[in-house]
Amino acid sequence: MARNVGGFLVLILAISICQAVATFQPISDSHRSAALELFAPIDGSLGSLEETYEALRTFEILGIEKKPDLSTTCPLVVENLGLPSATLKDLFYALRVSGILKCKINEEVFEGITSRFLAVLNDASSLLDFYYSIGSLVLIKDQTSKVDVLLNDADGIFHSIKALSQSDGRWRYSSNNPESSTFAAGLALETLAGVVSLASSEIDQSMIGTLKNDIVKLFDSIERYDDGSFYFDEKLVDAREHQGPLSTTSSVVRGLTAFAAVTSANLNLPGDKVLGLAKFFLGIGIPGNAKDLFNQIDSLYCLESNRQVIAWKVSIPLILSLPATVLSLTKKDQLKVRVNTVLGSSAPPLTVKLMQAFRTGSKDASIIESQELNFDPESAVHFLDALPKSVDIGNYMFVFEIVLHDPEHKKVYATGGHTRVPIFVTGVIKVDSAEIAVLDSDLGSIEAHQKLGIAGENAVSLSANHLQKLRLSFQLTTPLGHSFRPHQVFLKLRHETKVEHMFVVASSGKQFEIILDFLGLVEKFYYLSGRYDIQLTVGDAVMENSFLAALGHVELDLPEPPEKATRPPPQPVDAYLRYGPKAEISHIFRAPEQRPPEELSLAFLGLTLLPFIGFLVGLLHLGVNLKNFPRSAAPATFAILFHGGIAGVLLLYVLFWLKLDLFTTLKTLGFLGVFLIFVGHRILAHLASTSAKLKSA
Repeated sequence: MARNVGGFLVLILAISICQAVATFQPISDSHRSAALELFAPIDGSLGSLEETYEALRTFEILGIEKKPDLSTTCPLVVENLGLPSATLKDLFYALRVSGILKCKINEEVFEGITSRFLAVLNDASSLLDFYYSIGSLVLIKDQTSKVDVLLNDADGIFHSIKALSQSDGRWRYSSNNPESSTFAAGLALETLAGVVSLASSEIDQSMIGTLKNDIVKLFDSIERYDDGSFYFDEKLVDAREHQGPLSTTSSVVRGLTAFAAVTSANLNLPGDKVLGLAKFFLGIGIPGNAKDLFNQIDSLYCLESNRQVIAWKVSIPLILSLPATVLSLTKKDQLKVRVNTVLGSSAPPLTVKLMQAFRTGSKDASIIESQELNFDPESAVHFLDALPKSVDIGNYMFVFEIVLHDPEHKKVYATGGHTRVPIFVTGVIKVDSAEIAVLDSDLGSIEAHQKLGIAGENAVSLSANHLQKLRLSFQLTTPLGHSFRPHQVFLKLRHETKVEHMFVVASSGKQFEIILDFLGLVEKFYYLSGRYDIQLTVGDAVMENSFLAALGHVELDLPEPPEKATRPPPQPVDAYLRYGPKAEISHIFRAPEQRPPEELSLAFLGLTLLPFIGFLVGLLHLGVNLKNFPRSAAPATFAILFHGGIAGVLLLYVLFWLKLDLFTTLKTLGFLGVFLIFVGHRILAHLASTSAKLKSA
């Protein structure tokens, strides 16, 4: 089943022009790639049992055969089913995963958890307890026939769940919670469907009828987008239980289709709303997270297949949808239409009928005759070989009607009535009687006159003064000879100083004409005489030969501007000149000052060394000797350090002279001064002690 229906979860009716526009298929290989990416295993696991089920269900519907390695999933399912501490939710999703993977579970395990679920139903007061217990019993019934899961008191359980319903079709999660929820309504409908399928005897039909009324009331609160999509939204005040429109709508659809599958009652839901629900899910595109993708795919599957139930109680949607771009075609193009059901399975026998085409944008909105489309059985495409002869270029509103005849299966389909599709019909506009002339202002006589070839090159050369006028005229006609009014018709005059003036060319019937009176335009032209280039622009979305034509130039002789005349606006500076690379700057340093000869500098250096030489000579003259230098280790060390410190101070003076600045020199001298004070005090104390001993001796 998955391979048949999961091949193309497609929208449906798509229109393509020739072979340039493909059929719109929102559920495609991109969704399969997204599923494999969003449900990628982490450390060999797909996450919790709930996430694992959602991944497997999505893979199953989309027909994805290349699934991740799930060799450890079934052992995990068996382990959870055997845990006494497992929650109802864990057991529920473990059974769901087991139903897809066909895990081998002992009958004793089934019997144990069945007795647990039946015990919960005796005292259950919460909707979620009913939902997980009833849902799990239905799954056990589908996976084994050796365990009795039938409900003897199905009417009582049905009534207990029904007691949580509200007058507006929504439901409460428990009797202690006064807030009603649309999401909970979907869970309740799915749970009640399980109660009906597990009942040992037929459920009271009066309760079924009451539940049908609740469904109708629930659909009264459905919301709508402008594109015809319908959705359910949550109204809960409690943020902990809040659900978004996608999950809420998905819950209602699952509950609705599950209930329709187990009851013989006809729900009589509005076809446009069922159609709108399908449009809502298909309009999402490719969701960005795994939960939303599962809700989208599973809901679309429920809408069409209803778990393979042939006798539908809900209309199967046939949807008309188009690409986001505007459809455009020429008179010779072929209009193609494809019809599919939501899941892309073969559509029922039908006829697509082009009923009307309304001409928009004109005073007389014409109606084109009704016409049925031809059908190609090989490609399953309806097509219109050529547009009706009465269709001229312009924008139209095509109205399609899907006529169904399916006597074999007797299914109920929702087609959405008449579908309106905006289409642009393009063509080539003919330009006739194009003329440009210079007129005398007083007499209106033609001073200069030239015909124009708009399609070709023009080199019109005219001259005029401020007492004359310039007239331009031409005609635009459609292929059927009708007058045509394009969106844009502009005449531009550009002065040689790049000052531009734009004028709108007005029309009267087929004739377009503009007359420029230069006497009234001298201030607008800033009294600038000289050459003005003439340019004509004609353009429209349906005009295949829109053009921007250079017609030539006119030499204007305007009077001198008065003193207080408005000056031309400054022209915008070229961005390249403002922000582009600047000219390279070549900097020349100041020429070095003249210095003395090298010999003189060396002589001066020698003179600076003379005092030091004199100092050495003085030491020799005084008879300095090393007899009093301490001989014991500690005093000798301090003496050496003291003389080394003095040498360091002298070296510091040399470095200050060569490279050091004053602050660095003073900072270093401070450290050396402290050092010299310490070692100098020690050596001087030693010398004083020695001298005292000698005197006493």
